[in-house]
Amino acid sequence: MLKILSCLLLLFSFTTIQDLKAQGVVVKGKVIDAETSEGLEFANIALLSSGDSSLVTGGMSELDGSFSFTGSSGDYILRVGFIGFESRYRNVRLGDKEVVNVGNVRLRKDAQNLDEVVVEGVTSMFESDIDKRRYNVENSIVAEGATASELLGTLPSIQMDDEGGISMRGSGNILIYINGRPSNLSGDDAESVLAQFPANSIKSVELITNPSSRYDATGVGGIINIILKKNEKTGLNGQVNASVGTRDKYGAGLNLNYGTEKANYYVSYNFQDRRMFRESESFRQSNISGVSPILDQDSYQLNRNTNHLIRGGIDWSLAENKTLGIYAQGNFRDRTGNELLNQRNLNSNLGLDSLFLRDNRETSFSTNFETGINYSLNLDTLGQRFFTSASFSRDERTQEEIYNQTFFNDSNQEVPSNRILQINERPQTSNLYVLQMDYEKPFIGGGSLETGLKGTFGEWNRAQNFSEGNEDNGFSPVLNDFFSDGFNFKEDVYATYLSYRNKVGKLGYQGGLRAEYTETISTLESDQSQYVNNYFNIFPSAYLSYEVKPEEEFTANFSRRISRPGIWSLAPIYGVGDLYNLSIGNPQLQPEFTNSYELGYMKGWEKYLLNATVYHRYSTDIQTRVIRLNDDNVAIQTRENANSRASTGLELINQIQFTQWFDATLSGNFFYSEIQGDNIEAGFNNSNFSWTVNLLANMAIPKFATLQIQGDYRGPIVLPQGQIEPMWGVNAGLRKDILDKKATVSLNVSDIFNTRIFKIRTEDQRFTQDRMFNRETRIGTLSFTYRFGGFKDKRNGREERERDDFDDGDF
Repeated sequence: MLKILSCLLLLFSFTTIQDLKAQGVVVKGKVIDAETSEGLEFANIALLSSGDSSLVTGGMSELDGSFSFTGSSGDYILRVGFIGFESRYRNVRLGDKEVVNVGNVRLRKDAQNLDEVVVEGVTSMFESDIDKRRYNVENSIVAEGATASELLGTLPSIQMDDEGGISMRGSGNILIYINGRPSNLSGDDAESVLAQFPANSIKSVELITNPSSRYDATGVGGIINIILKKNEKTGLNGQVNASVGTRDKYGAGLNLNYGTEKANYYVSYNFQDRRMFRESESFRQSNISGVSPILDQDSYQLNRNTNHLIRGGIDWSLAENKTLGIYAQGNFRDRTGNELLNQRNLNSNLGLDSLFLRDNRETSFSTNFETGINYSLNLDTLGQRFFTSASFSRDERTQEEIYNQTFFNDSNQEVPSNRILQINERPQTSNLYVLQMDYEKPFIGGGSLETGLKGTFGEWNRAQNFSEGNEDNGFSPVLNDFFSDGFNFKEDVYATYLSYRNKVGKLGYQGGLRAEYTETISTLESDQSQYVNNYFNIFPSAYLSYEVKPEEEFTANFSRRISRPGIWSLAPIYGVGDLYNLSIGNPQLQPEFTNSYELGYMKGWEKYLLNATVYHRYSTDIQTRVIRLNDDNVAIQTRENANSRASTGLELINQIQFTQWFDATLSGNFFYSEIQGDNIEAGFNNSNFSWTVNLLANMAIPKFATLQIQGDYRGPIVLPQGQIEPMWGVNAGLRKDILDKKATVSLNVSDIFNTRIFKIRTEDQRFTQDRMFNRETRIGTLSFTYRFGGFKDKRNGREERERDDFDDGDF
């Protein structure tokens, strides 16, 4: 299969493509921040008629700030603009040359003097593109000193539950990327992975709601791409930061960068030491004969997580058109915890039948190492480009849980003979290889072709050794074969894609096709039983955009996606933390497929930006959690494939610049969801209407500090057997620059009113259950950041070098 895909790539990429000889002149250049010399992505470039300033053609800048589009011969006015920056104008003539290079376009921030009062400006966090949104979280005050998972919870469109699940626009099965690559860190859920990255190490977060064919087809709910900080300034520069939070939460970090004319070296270290508590309650009523009809539970858990994140690399310019990048990253996490769980069996009069007191002490240590290399080759001045990369990551984790369970009778007296001692060891390892090759070919007459190959090869090994001791064996734990086992899972995905985009007048279009062949094999160690599941799928995508005028656009898109079950959903090994509520994977779980449709409208005014999207998602074979109650009053949660799920909604994002010193982003998502799960069991169909609202406001207080307030509300989420109840919260933070703006001190409080309490209700023919999880969310954090370096002193030299790279200089 790999050979076939290789031949396809060679056919698409390396066959000589004749340049289209359509009439036109290519206009190219680069938009950069005048203060930092960094490229500005998604800037608006317009070619205006010199007679009446009407729009002729134009485009948007790429991720590095570069732009390229085609125009007819003649005299024009070139206008370059970006929200929050002053627009630039220049007269240009398109003549006999095939390419006109306008050089670097330097934009300066739009500043105003208000009655000679110096006002600290606020920086926009939100940027939008045709298929994604980017949040520049470097400016997030409310997430200072937090983890990546806590940071994501403050962003519009994202919701996180107490069990680590992430949803976007009300849909789960989100694919998490770190710097554009799949993550391979320790953890039973996405939240555990994200908790290993401090918010201070993150530069921006990209939300890709309907990915095109160039992205992995995995993730029916979309892709969240976390971009870690990496400076690219000339000279030695960097920053140090430290934070302290209420109830023993500490963090520190160091980011260093050294840039030369040919290379950029970077290294960073981030440290976290955080103690967190979590309270939970559960109340279950059942109609099973022979057992207590009511199970009333509560627990208190205290954990300490110590995390070290080390990252370094080099970006090396081998020649004018060749760039080589190498990086390595290490993540080391130490976790200790203690949980006290009370389990009361009550009669119908709420009298005590029995009580189990379960004391759990946990220790775990995980290490993750990742390294990679990438190579970029610019084949000509028109933008023909070849890119290839390879990465490898290995994750290892050891975990031990010791349970000391005592029993009390209906008189609330301990029965020593019923005491149980349990030891649970859970070692885990995984390896992930990612190989990728991409080729891009722009055409002189307009349009661009992209194609590529990708191979993702992963292997996950999970084991559980559960031992139990009681009075009969002198409390010397003996291996319990029923709860002990090992599970190995291997998944290889071979992919190729082809995509073409172009623009005809005001109408832009992009079409793509992605093919993926998946090979999976899983093995249960106890009986060596294997389950093989291989499948081939085609994933089309299509995008349309119509530019009514600059900063006003209609869009429409479609894509097909897949969600493959991972080892945590597949492994048939029981979770034994609560013996009345067990969980187990399903090795026969099938992948979930989703067709996603979107219609969008975006319009920008001088101080207001509206982004509205109507969307519909239809999924088949959805992977949903199902809870069944056994005759012994033990609930077992697993994953099964339900028939379908349909979600239709409207998302509105409003960005308002009230004044130079006050802005706000208000977003709302209103959707109707319906689940058809009667193939699992009669009555497993459910539906509801829900909504989420998020407000992020920034206010610069003259001559003092910047204030940021963030609040959100999440409505109910439908499940086959009930729903997740609504939840809301408010965060606030204050930031002030000191030491001639070389340092920043900030103070924030998350969940001010302590309302982020996760509640879930489950209803079944045999029982009803209400569960509540209240993790520590109200946290006060004091943070300090100091920036240093000589890049400002050397900026002029760098500007001169950049001018030499362009035909017509800067303006």
